[in-house]
Amino acid sequence: MDVSLVDDDSGRVVASKERVGSPRRQSPENVAPATERERAILEEIEEILQGGPERGHEKLEQIGKLFVRERIDQLFDEILFEDGTFAQYDSDENLAADAMITGAGLINDRKVFFAANDYTVKAGTIADKSIEKLVRMQEHAIEAGAPIVYLIDSSGGRIDVQSTFYADRYHGGKQFYNQCIMSGRVPQIAVQYGPNFAGTAYQPVFSDYLVMVRDISAMAIASPRMVEMVTGTETSIEELGSPDMHARHTGSVDIVVDDEDEATATVHRLLDYLPQSFHDQPPRKSSSPPAEDPTTVDTVIPDDPNTPYDVHRLVDHLVDDGSFLELKPEFAPEMVTGLARFDGRTVGVVANQPAVKSGAIYPDSSEKAAGFIWKCDAYNIPLLYLCDSPGYMIGEQIEREGILQKGRKLVYATSCATVPKVSVFVRKGYGAATYAMAGPSFDTDATLALPSSEIAVMGPKAAINAVYANKLDDIDDPEERAEREAELREEYREDIDIHKLASEMVVDELIPPRDLRAEITNRFEMYADKEKHRPARKHGTMLF
Repeated sequence: MDVSLVDDDSGRVVASKERVGSPRRQSPENVAPATERERAILEEIEEILQGGPERGHEKLEQIGKLFVRERIDQLFDEILFEDGTFAQYDSDENLAADAMITGAGLINDRKVFFAANDYTVKAGTIADKSIEKLVRMQEHAIEAGAPIVYLIDSSGGRIDVQSTFYADRYHGGKQFYNQCIMSGRVPQIAVQYGPNFAGTAYQPVFSDYLVMVRDISAMAIASPRMVEMVTGTETSIEELGSPDMHARHTGSVDIVVDDEDEATATVHRLLDYLPQSFHDQPPRKSSSPPAEDPTTVDTVIPDDPNTPYDVHRLVDHLVDDGSFLELKPEFAPEMVTGLARFDGRTVGVVANQPAVKSGAIYPDSSEKAAGFIWKCDAYNIPLLYLCDSPGYMIGEQIEREGILQKGRKLVYATSCATVPKVSVFVRKGYGAATYAMAGPSFDTDATLALPSSEIAVMGPKAAINAVYANKLDDIDDPEERAEREAELREEYREDIDIHKLASEMVVDELIPPRDLRAEITNRFEMYADKEKHRPARKHGTMLF
């Protein structure tokens, strides 16, 4: 609103400042004259709202970043309240709001809490009061059952006053404890606007979803200078923790954006797929037909089971137009994960990508999919699996990377998920991929198959070589050997023919590809209110 100073005698507005963070929205013409006490506090608020010293604002301009209050105003349609505005007001130096702005507001009529670092105050560093403000907002979010957004732009903790907050029971690690307790209860979305090291790098990765702004953000356990001091290795912020590094190599970031405007739009879009809390269902939007004609699904899928194709094309034939929001697109791209809509209903999509590594499941892709499934299940988002994979990757290096240990996480997450699950066997479902991609044994609500699909322990070539290798080697004539091998492969294919599996009701339904979108949509509609329960226990152990 406009914070205004009004002369008692004339009623004239003598000073006015747009204040992000006040629920009292009146125009200057309609405000009552301020009393002397009000004039004093309004002047104090006016000073605090300016943020830190001028050099802090100049630094923001040099980098090309928004002032934190402009950032908050851009994100929220309306600010309902702000807490702790006067934190550290009595300090001998300018510590406006102790470099942390906290409060709540409305985004598309959704109530959302926020905590935002003010970089103009000591480069956004945190201390006891700023952490206490953050912790209080987290507690409010837990109790109110509403999402929280972290706008992170901090250089870390103030080491010179660490004794006041670092290891204290109610400061220090309390924010991370709260994030762990909040996980799966209310959505936590973090946006990074600057380089963050040590403690401020934990906050984003403890959140449910992370958005990083390219060129201005980064995160790492330690700064390049600290890395060089401890290890003797020279490095840079870009090499150590840039958005592109995390997007491709660690999978820590969900979405990388080019600027602050795109970051705001991404937060808005993410919230559109998420419920207020785990008690609620995700919001349902108006339906729209897919970008591509759903009756032409079969034209996307090659006849040869080993010919690659881009599974994004299949997704475009199935989901509501423009609704697919891919998460972690550059990390382990052999597995595609993202949020979409079917007839306006939020659905999580997990799909093998035949265009990358033939859609085989690697340690990273298993963890990527498992984490995505876990979050969808936590926030009542149904799951659609699109299976087209030759199975888990094999080899010495893959074993060293932990394919067994990490690979089980995908099967575990699929097994534990109690949201509606629909699995579609598009083409190959070989080996443990059948299990990982929610095959019939995994409490899947519907296992659908297209006529192009094959479900088997392994593919025909591998199977014949495994079973008949010695007998084939005994055939001296190359042509005769090739002919016999082709005969054996055909016999094997007949044994795994999808019509046979449909006849034996291994799959629930063998469907024409043109009907796939309708089948998926109708099944999610019918399964929406199903209740599922798992045997009582404290918690499982397989994710760690």
